[in-house]
Amino acid sequence: MDFNNLEAFLGAVGGVVWGPFLLIPLLLGTGLYLTVRLGFIQLLRLGAALRLGLIRRKDDTDDGDISQFQALTTAMAATVGTGNIVGVATAIAIGGPGALFWMWMTAILGMASKYSEAFLGVRFRTTDAAGEKSGGPQYYLERGIPGAFGKFLALAFAIFAVCACFGIGNMTQGNSIASNLDRSFSVPTWATGLILAGLTLVVLVGGIKSIGRVTAGLVPAMIIFYVAGALYILLVNITDVPAAIGQIFSQAFTGTGAVGGFVGSSIMIAVQYGVARGIFSNESGMGSAAIAAASAQTTHPVRQGLVSMTQTFIDTIIVVTCTGLVIITTGVWDDIDPATGEQLSAAIMTGQAFSNGLPGEWGHWIVTVGLVLFAYSTILGWAYYGERNVERLVGRGGVMPFRILFALVVYVGCTVQLGVVWNFSDVMNGLMAIPNLIGLLILSGLIVRETRHYLHHDPKLKASRAEIEVFMKGQPGWEEWTQDPRR
Repeated sequence: MDFNNLEAFLGAVGGVVWGPFLLIPLLLGTGLYLTVRLGFIQLLRLGAALRLGLIRRKDDTDDGDISQFQALTTAMAATVGTGNIVGVATAIAIGGPGALFWMWMTAILGMASKYSEAFLGVRFRTTDAAGEKSGGPQYYLERGIPGAFGKFLALAFAIFAVCACFGIGNMTQGNSIASNLDRSFSVPTWATGLILAGLTLVVLVGGIKSIGRVTAGLVPAMIIFYVAGALYILLVNITDVPAAIGQIFSQAFTGTGAVGGFVGSSIMIAVQYGVARGIFSNESGMGSAAIAAASAQTTHPVRQGLVSMTQTFIDTIIVVTCTGLVIITTGVWDDIDPATGEQLSAAIMTGQAFSNGLPGEWGHWIVTVGLVLFAYSTILGWAYYGERNVERLVGRGGVMPFRILFALVVYVGCTVQLGVVWNFSDVMNGLMAIPNLIGLLILSGLIVRETRHYLHHDPKLKASRAEIEVFMKGQPGWEEWTQDPRR
């Protein structure tokens, strides 16, 4: 097999999928449509959602597998990964500082999409043969959209999700861990692969409850560790921050001229890479977060939808912004690599920015450790996404074989070159999003109707389970949600 030709082919397909006539307008258009119909829910309810998800952390119910906070950290584990370090650098390296603006736009509009898909994930969740909650687009597209079309969308999503989990959530992450440990500490890639595959299998065998416990401890710690280093750099370079923000906004609409090692980019390139790297980072609109949301112990789908929405805010508006501003304020985005005479590679750009901004070896340590933790958490989150879709396709009996295969593929990802896999991941991510976004548009009326009713009675998300029962009684779909034996 000619991998160069395959890589070029996948790159061409990815260019169409992520081009200006398919996924970019579909993603942004769906996010804007849902934002307007839901009354800018991501802005007006963000404070209440953050309080519920990060401070209260759980609802007064045991109907579900893990707490709301654990469902949130499981979804964040899958999204806060190499996209927050390498993905941001790639967007800026190719699209210029203006690409960060389009990452923000993808996140802000995507929060409405993330809310909607998480709402539907809980609203149409079911219970598998082992008594675990199972939900996501692979279920709500079929159960919410009657007829053959809904079944087709659900099946397409499930197939693309299983394929994607081995790319974005497995080999690319394992390869990032292994290559960084090899480069930084001379740890052989095969040794990293063995350890990583073993750790992954141990956690996966315990199911979602084991994954939830690990991510609840790991995710907050790794984000605080990484963001603290970035904030130090930004404080040291505080006088350069206003100019950096000015570059981001101006070049989002004008493109970036050639400067330093940067070869220049058009507005369309800034938009394309900003949106593509944005969804790679926060996964809004892909439907993946709905799979984790469906496992949550929650008293109403609206509440978990709002908690899940905060994932995109934390991932992109906080973590991605920190990375992007560090890259721009330290000036490495247009640096010349003395070894090649060309623009600094995106693969080392973030590490170089942190090394320039922090004393001694601190920058190197923060990026290396941050990338390892981010990537490992992504492996765990995407393993759960993959197994829920395998369960949808072949039943509960396929879950354990999938877990074993997934762990073995982690080893493969650590030990091989992955140019083809990165392009494959981009294509599968895009193909996952298409049936989900179509479903969100079709089901938007249901989402809006039930959201408005709930928030009219409980705008601050403080109602007890008994109070919710009172104001929801008699509402369309409520008895179905609370009494359906399948859920």
